[in-house]
Amino acid sequence: MAMVYHSRMKFAMLTVTYSGLFYDGPALTVVQQIRKARQLGFDGLSIETKRPVASPLDLTAADRKEIRSVAASERLALCALESLSNFASPLMEERENNLAMMRLAIELASDLEIGLVKVFAAWPGIIDDEDDTALYAPYERQAHYTKLYPADLRRWRRAVDGLRETADWAAARGVTLALQNHAPLLRTGYEDALTMMREVNRPNMALCLDVPLFKERQGDAYIREAVRACAPHIRLTHFGAWNFRESEDGEPIQEHGPSYDGTINYAQYFAALQQAGYDGYLVSEYCLPCVKDHRIAGIDEIDRANALALRYMKALVSATARV
Repeated sequence: MAMVYHSRMKFAMLTVTYSGLFYDGPALTVVQQIRKARQLGFDGLSIETKRPVASPLDLTAADRKEIRSVAASERLALCALESLSNFASPLMEERENNLAMMRLAIELASDLEIGLVKVFAAWPGIIDDEDDTALYAPYERQAHYTKLYPADLRRWRRAVDGLRETADWAAARGVTLALQNHAPLLRTGYEDALTMMREVNRPNMALCLDVPLFKERQGDAYIREAVRACAPHIRLTHFGAWNFRESEDGEPIQEHGPSYDGTINYAQYFAALQQAGYDGYLVSEYCLPCVKDHRIAGIDEIDRANALALRYMKALVSATARV
């Protein structure tokens, strides 16, 4: 007899989705995004610490109080804070600037009563003032089999040191860090993120594991292996809302993603998460230029994409819960 899994996973939206960076239209404030997330059918909101929406530099004590109050009134969870850290720079001032940023992010999480902060080992950065939409800074993309040279090892050790210091600050405020398996320092897949988390060696260091970041490694066996290896540590995971369309009968269909020539194996990933007992959030993000008919689209297209992706993911979670 097949085992039955009752899904406890919940859905959240990441605030970068309505940041005004990737579509033709205004940014929505955190309060506006709380209401937008509830309107679209999400259970929670994950707040990215980036201007123009939610930089700790801009959110006053009154803003933070209002965010908590509106989220409570809308019965929407503030499930995570998502930072843009980069601890791997060879320049000590850049590393210190990132540590200062992380201290502000942890304080914001504490003020918002959020117990989870996502971190990067290294983040390439966003360029938001040179083109029609924001762009990611270029970086060298590494395959999972790339050899490591002395410069790579130095960057790795810098990242570990920065994460340890940040984790200690976070622990003092009761906050857990979730390391995302994101390039450029960490290679494609789960292995580097899991290894770095273990080397950081802090009890409040966990993982944010994203299957789109496996790139072409979408086979069932590899995904099951990744979830088995990481399951005790996964506290957050994302999916992209940027590659869905409707069929002729109105059903959502996943198209090829932007990072490799194939679709993301969400079905196997969600099934493996549910079998592992994951009860956290699946966070939706629209973090790429929104283009329709070769023009930068407006906020209505972001609404459509989010609604479509959420329908697809909810149906998939329901189906895999009965496997």
